[in-house]
Amino acid sequence: MNLDFKKGEGLIPAIIQDNKTGKVLMLGFMNEEAYQQTVETKKVTFYSRTKERLWMKGETSGNVLSVVEIMSDCDHDTLLIKVNPAGPVCHTGTDTCFGEKNQEDIMFLKYLQDFIERRRQEMPEGSYTTSLFTKGVNRMAQKVGEEAVETVIEATNGTDDAFIYEASDLIYHLTVLLTSKGFRLEDLSRELMKRHK
Repeated sequence: MNLDFKKGEGLIPAIIQDNKTGKVLMLGFMNEEAYQQTVETKKVTFYSRTKERLWMKGETSGNVLSVVEIMSDCDHDTLLIKVNPAGPVCHTGTDTCFGEKNQEDIMFLKYLQDFIERRRQEMPEGSYTTSLFTKGVNRMAQKVGEEAVETVIEATNGTDDAFIYEASDLIYHLTVLLTSKGFRLEDLSRELMKRHK
């Protein structure tokens, strides 16, 4: 990556984003050495302007930021670094340096499909998800149908708790079926976005 460190007098801002939730966790600055160390170690390292030295985020707290992806902006003078944080990011103990909770419940669905995909690849014994993949697409599709009927029954004649339970079963089984067909929940999002326009 060809970065322009000259514009910021040797430093470039690095926006740190949680890879799973999409939340912006913090902003730090990197010089070339901090950037190289980040690339090599896969742990975010900044240049401290106050201490005038490199510091790896989490070097004292243990709450390191494990790098998933590093992206540069169009001018090559700002970084977006997607990470998996090991704990709260801010020195005050909050999830982010902006005081936000690092949680987006909807993003769990992406994590769930990633987990289901790992099950499909590894096929561990004793896993319910493995058993669905083993039985094939017809059984997976049948389960989606069964769960859809149970969801409808609970929506019309059941309790709210039972409705949420059955709807969750429906989403899970649909996600397994999507995965078996080589599709992602993001494909559904794109289709719905097209229709929304």
